[in-house]
Amino acid sequence: MSQVKTPVATGGCQCGKVRYALYVQPENSHVCHCRMCQRATGGLFAALAGGPKSAFEWTAGDPAVFESSNLARRAYCRDCGTPLSFSYNRPEARFYVTIGSLDDPNAVPIIIQYGVESRIDWVKFCEDIPAERTGEDAASAAFFAKMESHQRS
Repeated sequence: MSQVKTPVATGGCQCGKVRYALYVQPENSHVCHCRMCQRATGGLFAALAGGPKSAFEWTAGDPAVFESSNLARRAYCRDCGTPLSFSYNRPEARFYVTIGSLDDPNAVPIIIQYGVESRIDWVKFCEDIPAERTGEDAASAAFFAKMESHQRS
């Protein structure tokens, strides 16, 4: 007998051609102010939430993928351009979806903000949310030292 999984959270692009499901409550809801996330979303920051890669699946359509660096991939709808996901190229890494593409974005309030060294000066929100600079600790500094950006400077 096959086991039917019930999604905990669902979402998709603005035109509806690409849809996804998360089978766990989205975790580590955050915004990232780094320049790569700003460029990838065309916004002031990326808002992301996720879970284990094994708890995620595309349920409709086939997104396009851009390798924004040698370390990470970003999926988007090839028809309407909606940014949909972010993941590091490591098996143990979490898979993140854009909070704005969730059907219920209110269900995943942010708990931390990353990349604050690139936060745009006039962006004033979530001042009470903990913040981290990119590469602030030794482990993340070593990881990001290996990054080769594929985005245009």
